[in-house]
Amino acid sequence: MAKEEPTGTGVVLEAARREKLRKIEELGCDPWGQRFDDHSAIGTIRAMENQIILDETTQQSTGPKVRAAGRIVLQRKKGKLIFIDLWDWSGKIQILIGSNQVGEQNWELAQCLDLGDIIGIDGELMRTRTGELSIAATKLTFLTKSIDTPPDKFHGLNDPELRGRMRYVDLIHTDGVLERMLRRSKIIQSVRSTLAAEGFVEVEGPTLHTIAGGAAAKPFETHHNALDIPLVLRIALELHLKRLLVGGMERVYELGRVYRNEGISQRHNPEFTMLELYQAYGDYLAMMDLTEKIVLDALGAVDVRGNGANYVIPWNGTEIDFTPPFARRTYDSLIAEHTGIDPTDSAAVIAYGKSLKLDVSGKHSDLVKNDIFEEKVEQHLQNPTFVMDYPASICPLTKRKREQPHIAERFELFVQGMELANAYTELNDPDLQAELFGQQLEGQKAEESMARMDKDFLRAMRHGMPPAGGLGIGIDRLCMLLTDTASIREVILFPLLRPEPGG
Repeated sequence: MAKEEPTGTGVVLEAARREKLRKIEELGCDPWGQRFDDHSAIGTIRAMENQIILDETTQQSTGPKVRAAGRIVLQRKKGKLIFIDLWDWSGKIQILIGSNQVGEQNWELAQCLDLGDIIGIDGELMRTRTGELSIAATKLTFLTKSIDTPPDKFHGLNDPELRGRMRYVDLIHTDGVLERMLRRSKIIQSVRSTLAAEGFVEVEGPTLHTIAGGAAAKPFETHHNALDIPLVLRIALELHLKRLLVGGMERVYELGRVYRNEGISQRHNPEFTMLELYQAYGDYLAMMDLTEKIVLDALGAVDVRGNGANYVIPWNGTEIDFTPPFARRTYDSLIAEHTGIDPTDSAAVIAYGKSLKLDVSGKHSDLVKNDIFEEKVEQHLQNPTFVMDYPASICPLTKRKREQPHIAERFELFVQGMELANAYTELNDPDLQAELFGQQLEGQKAEESMARMDKDFLRAMRHGMPPAGGLGIGIDRLCMLLTDTASIREVILFPLLRPEPGG
């Protein structure tokens, strides 16, 4: 049920609906409906209001003939007149069903209507005496009978877990949910359009891998029976896209699901959507420009404030200013600014980490520095900020600066203290890559990601991977930021949840 009912009430309500179902069939109608052609979206019908003509003499109005289909979300009866609010994904409109206007058969059918039913309406667009835009029905077509009772009009679905589990009800009855999910689709469409305009081609890599690579994360494990081999669900898209770069696909991307067997939080879901792309003959600065374009194009696509050009949008009780160009700051300068320590002084970094009660035992100072960055810096990065030039030791897939080999040509884009994008000038020296992979494997537990050398990827690199820039953007987080949503679950249609008891 969509809400808790006193014992037995749900059974009684369902029985009443099933009795109406039987009555619909007795009237010779199909309660599950058929094809319903030539209807218009409710939003389109509402846009036709200027076609209603008022006769100044009789004060009677004449409107266009319309045909609509949707779900009943409100119903009230007043004698020989039934008022219905009909809803579809483009809007809502009032329907007037009068016994004299629809005839005996349709009036009997109207007595079988319940909240949640899906119906088709033929009628005339008009305004009521109070000025409400409505459709005066002349014909009623049953399209689907709803057996379960929708949630209470005033309380709706308040439990976040129940809303995620029953997204089909949440989309209908919780304000803003459908609009947010449709905005997500516009964002993804915008990303694809931007990349197509930049000459990128979209591909689909495998989701089942023999080796988890391209990121540091714990994978989900499975087994293929026919080949009798262990497999993992992919934790990143990177290494297969780079193989394609070797193969001559010079601008390539994938928008796909990745899976990480880790915690669940406001900003993490074990299954999420990533954009990864690679551009031959580019670098991380080229990726910076492209990232800004992708984000700004997506912002324009959803047009949050309805004026088409405002870069300042609301988010979680505050505002984000996306006015370009986005700020560009170096990693070390931000650490110095927010901690007061010299980030190039290893002893000072370790001492500061200890003062924060961070785990520093056996760690390289660059790892401790990164923990400090997460603890003391990220929270201050509210408006879009490119953080660039990370320690090379924590970036095994990244090309080093020629004049500063201890610095990696890498950036991360932060917004509201949240990492949104990650980009490199890609390492394309196969011998150095093999060496760095080997260093990374040291100390890794056997079950952790990247605990095995991906020898085929190294073989691909030995055939020659062009200099390139690479970029990854968390699509779910981008949707969070552009739809004023603080929880990642609210931008994913079906977030991972525990099974229902006994389910």
